[in-house]
Amino acid sequence: MSFRSDVRSWLDENCPASCRGPGEVPGGGTKVPMTDDQRLWLDRCAERGFSVPTWPEEYGGAGLDKDEFVVLLEEMRSLGVRAPVAGMGTSMIGPTLLEYGTDEQKARHLPRIARGEVWWCQGYSEPGSGSDLASLRTRAEDHGDHFVINGQKIWTSGAFNADWIFCLTRTDPDVPKHDGISFLLFTMHQPGVTVRPIRLISGASPFCETFFDNAIASKEDLVGGLNRGWTVAKRLLQHERSGISMLASGRNRETGDELDDLARQYAGESDGRIADPVLRDTIAGHNIDAEAFRLTQRRTVEESEGNTPGPATSIFKYYGANLRKQRAELQVSMMGTQGVGWEGDAFNGGEIGMTRQWLAGKAGSIAGGSNEVQLNIIAKRVLGLPD
Repeated sequence: MSFRSDVRSWLDENCPASCRGPGEVPGGGTKVPMTDDQRLWLDRCAERGFSVPTWPEEYGGAGLDKDEFVVLLEEMRSLGVRAPVAGMGTSMIGPTLLEYGTDEQKARHLPRIARGEVWWCQGYSEPGSGSDLASLRTRAEDHGDHFVINGQKIWTSGAFNADWIFCLTRTDPDVPKHDGISFLLFTMHQPGVTVRPIRLISGASPFCETFFDNAIASKEDLVGGLNRGWTVAKRLLQHERSGISMLASGRNRETGDELDDLARQYAGESDGRIADPVLRDTIAGHNIDAEAFRLTQRRTVEESEGNTPGPATSIFKYYGANLRKQRAELQVSMMGTQGVGWEGDAFNGGEIGMTRQWLAGKAGSIAGGSNEVQLNIIAKRVLGLPD
């Protein structure tokens, strides 16, 4: 049996119906419950290695090469199968540990990520260190076999659900700022960690303030060496911005059909098509752009020498953020006044949710590195333009 037919048969036989089509992909961890079907699907994929398909088998993966990975993605998309788990564990810290972690760190952390046992969050930005991240002031002091950490992080996505954090800390204040940073891993389940959600204009709180008051990180969880964290941190951001993890997680499963259905509901239908020709053309144009973006991501997977390309990942971050904002604007505009509902009987749950999603999406061109930062990276590192 060919690899493609084997994969297709396995996916079709093992993925529950409730884990197909558009929907949320669980993040794992100890704090957010899964449905029975989500847990079953995750357990089956973890046993096969499909929760992290390109990782080595010894760390919980399936050891797929690029060609096999692309086949798996194609078959998942064809069957409408969602990934079993997603989040910063599979998309960011896991791939980074594969490159920079010690054998002991890989053996201890990666299988737990593959099984969805840990929810990870990112400790990068600080109140005074956003775009100039290297100016961070959170301190980690050497106490023999461990570090003691004091400081504050902000915009810590999902910190209230997180079990562990990967965190940038200042370990040498007397050298140039990029040279005195270390990359540490430590548990969020300790007295020295306090998390406070930040309420956004959407009404939700995916971002948090995170405070460290004598928090502890073991020396065993120093990644990349003392004062060499900046190199590790930059590589992790390339994993985050590549969009490759999005292909694998299924979080990009926003289809043109969904926009078409929404348009028919609010703008009407004529002869099987969206009634308004201008709106129809606008949606078609957006869908073409979205498909071109997806195919570019896919081509990058196939052409890259490693699992993640380099500075060109900023192109994905920049264009993807704009594309998602464009989609949200299109959704609320076609709904008219029903697209700006906040509360009350005049709006149903889907309409209120759409409004909040539209508002939350405004952060997309700032979070994870602003559009301006991405354009600077593209200009300097991809196009080679002078400073």
